[in-house]
Amino acid sequence: MAKKNNKRRNVILLIIGLVIVGGGITAAVLGRSDKSIEVTVEQVGRRTITQTVSATGKIQPEILVKISSEVSGEIITLPVKEGDTVRKGDLLVKIQPDLVQAQLEQARYASESAKAQINTVRADLERAKLEFDRVKGLYEKQFASKGEYDQANAALGSAQARFEASQKDFERSQAVVRQSSVTSGRTTVYSPNNAIVVALPVEKGEKVLGTQQFQGTEIMQIADLSIMNAEIDVDENDVVMISIGDTARVRIDAFPNRVFRGYVYQIGNSAKRAAAGTQEEVVNFAIKIRLIDLDGRLRPGMSCDVDIETETRPNSISVPLQSVTIRKPQEKEGEAEQLDGGARKQESAKKKAAESANAKPPQVVFLKEGNKAKMVRVETGISDGGYIEIKDGLKEGQTVISGNFRAISKELEDGALVKVDSVGAKKFKKN
Repeated sequence: MAKKNNKRRNVILLIIGLVIVGGGITAAVLGRSDKSIEVTVEQVGRRTITQTVSATGKIQPEILVKISSEVSGEIITLPVKEGDTVRKGDLLVKIQPDLVQAQLEQARYASESAKAQINTVRADLERAKLEFDRVKGLYEKQFASKGEYDQANAALGSAQARFEASQKDFERSQAVVRQSSVTSGRTTVYSPNNAIVVALPVEKGEKVLGTQQFQGTEIMQIADLSIMNAEIDVDENDVVMISIGDTARVRIDAFPNRVFRGYVYQIGNSAKRAAAGTQEEVVNFAIKIRLIDLDGRLRPGMSCDVDIETETRPNSISVPLQSVTIRKPQEKEGEAEQLDGGARKQESAKKKAAESANAKPPQVVFLKEGNKAKMVRVETGISDGGYIEIKDGLKEGQTVISGNFRAISKELEDGALVKVDSVGAKKFKKN
């Protein structure tokens, strides 16, 4: 009886073992089939690709004039306020003229004094001439000595020099009078053109510094808002793609649901450097975008985002931007062994290694052929926000792997097993 029980137990254990082994084999087979990489796909098609350069900046008028006074003093007249429209020749500000008028009077008195000094020196000159003529006559008749003659001659020359100097002093004093007269007239400032007052940081009664010897106080800013620009800074790597006349789309923060049309009006030639001499150094170039669409509510200093359309290529073979990746070229078989074949081979290997380091890694895409990925080298062109032009390497209608990012950038290799996820498959069928 005991032997029967043992035999039955051995049979049961054998069956259990077979079940476990069979389950392991099944799990291994299933596990091997689950090694397929899950991807999304899209058909290679033709699209219009428009390359853009994006930047941020400020809205500024084409003509912005900063108004300052040439003379210092108190503001006694300020007939405008911020937002007013002014015409060319309108009064903008008047400075108390008492100080410059006093300077003008001083200059006039100095000029009159210089003129009177001329008359005094002229009389001295005439006396010196008479004295010289008298001594000269006596010297010729040998009634005066050579020393007396020389002394009279020197006195005449001195009087002549004083007379000429007095004339120069008078001319200089007249120039001071003219300058003071002009300065006196510039205590009143008029508008140089038709414009709008966009900034007025001063009030009537304030004292301002003139610009004759100092930087001066900025009294106001006036601008012609009929011509507006978007002024942006573009990175040095992007500015070479921009040309005068390129179409631009301007989005202004104050108008969130509107896009303003414009075009590239001016490209700066000199670089604008930030954090120069450091690792964070940035080199930009100033670009002006002339706005075609205008709005009376636009104001200088408004923030904006600009997209400049630098190039458009219609009917181009294209794929999703994320489908293109790079793969470093693999080392050929036997190349590693050649590195130990002597000095000449080592030198050749170093040269090849250097060339490989300097070479640009090839751009590739992965096509889905059956349940496998096929790596194809491609030559790319311009790109927009979602697609990139393929110049060579693909044909219209092929199925390209478009996601996910990790699979394309790291996991996929030529011949790798792939499967389309359910969401990607539905999208692919709709397309």
